[in-house]
Amino acid sequence: MANEALDSISEENRQLAIRVLERAREHGVTLGCAESCTGGMIAAALTAVPGSSESFVGGIVSYWVEVKEAVLGVDADIIGEHGVVSVETAMAMASGAREVLSCDYAVATTGIAGPTGAQPGKPVGTVCYGIATPHGCDGFMRCAGDSRDEVRAQAVTTALTALLEALS
Repeated sequence: MANEALDSISEENRQLAIRVLERAREHGVTLGCAESCTGGMIAAALTAVPGSSESFVGGIVSYWVEVKEAVLGVDADIIGEHGVVSVETAMAMASGAREVLSCDYAVATTGIAGPTGAQPGKPVGTVCYGIATPHGCDGFMRCAGDSRDEVRAQAVTTALTALLEALS
């Protein structure tokens, strides 16, 4: 079973995770994540790297709105005004993860992996990202992937890439 979990992490994401953790160690900072549509895949990619515990504090899978609000402290008004799948919610998730996990940097994902769930202006494949750092929080949205597995794998790639850039 353990090999199956490792096999589900693409080589690209494995290499990105290695680079993210190396950069975090170089800077002496800690990392965390808050995941919705990726369901723990970012944490899995990071923890698949030996020695990840030197920098990776942990992750929170917040699939339900109630978890986003109660655990990560996402304001219900943000979700009410912008929706669960929004840059604003992703940023609030990342900020909440940074606070709850007491880490220096946190990345968050929330999106529509499909095959259902599309909304006006937010087709299947829409993923929003938040990156919280000691210098503030930023967010962005991307749309990619044709299948649920592809959307989620690409979301992990995008999240790890954004985290790597934030650590530069």
